Amino acid sequence: MNTSSSLLAFIGGGNMASAIIGGLIRSGTPTDQLLVIEPWDVQRDKLRAEFGIEALPAADERLARAGTVVWAVKPQSFAEAAAPCAGHVGAALHLSVMAGIRSDAIARATGSERVVRAMPNTPALIGQGITGLYARVDVTPAERERIQALLAPTGSVLWVEREADLDAVTALSGSGPAYVFYFVEAMVAAAERMGLSAEQGKQLALATFTGAAELARRSPDSPATLRERVTSKGGTTYAALCSLEASGVATAFIAALDAACQRARELGDEFGR
Repeated sequence: MNTSSSLLAFIGGGNMASAIIGGLIRSGTPTDQLLVIEPWDVQRDKLRAEFGIEALPAADERLARAGTVVWAVKPQSFAEAAAPCAGHVGAALHLSVMAGIRSDAIARATGSERVVRAMPNTPALIGQGITGLYARVDVTPAERERIQALLAPTGSVLWVEREADLDAVTALSGSGPAYVFYFVEAMVAAAERMGLSAEQGKQLALATFTGAAELARRSPDSPATLRERVTSKGGTTYAALCSLEASGVATAFIAALDAACQRARELGDEFGR
């Protein structure tokens, strides 16, 4: 086992931890620089088999060797998971991918003020995610760069200056993939109503979302301008958008994002103080 501060320890070895670990290994990180604490036997065996890394059932003194600790447990399990780690991780930089656990709580539980909170999303599993990041004041610019390098295999990152802004990030991008899947489901259902097969509808819907998103990413024009360019008055797109407006879809969608943001705040109040 590597004994230097380059050791990277994960508390929890689920999907998001696995996405980060897999990306790090693919980008050249030696497996002896990675350590996972994972109490579930099946998941521990999976990590060992898939990545060839050391996975322990419980925290011990080896954690003191870690320069960076990644918290990837369920929010409701944080207090229980942190207790046996606390005596070993006070000198480390901490990255949390837990929803709702605020940095004050992490700092108290670990004894370290060097805490970065992250809100990733599930496309990180294929290297196409985006992660919102917030750093406490004691985190140095070099440590911010270390966190960005750690997350680079999962996709892009966006730093926010206020921790409260992570609630909005949660509502937009953290929960965002579910909104896309929701609209794809509706488009597939509509395709079937109009006589296409479910597979044809899925192919058309996914290609449309992927292509439109990439066009918007590359274009200097606003989404509103891009929408207007494909909306001829009296045409098919115009008819569809008029129907959406009459049904109040935009208003309802904004309200849905507000609800997600509010729920993120509530989870912070429940688990993260």
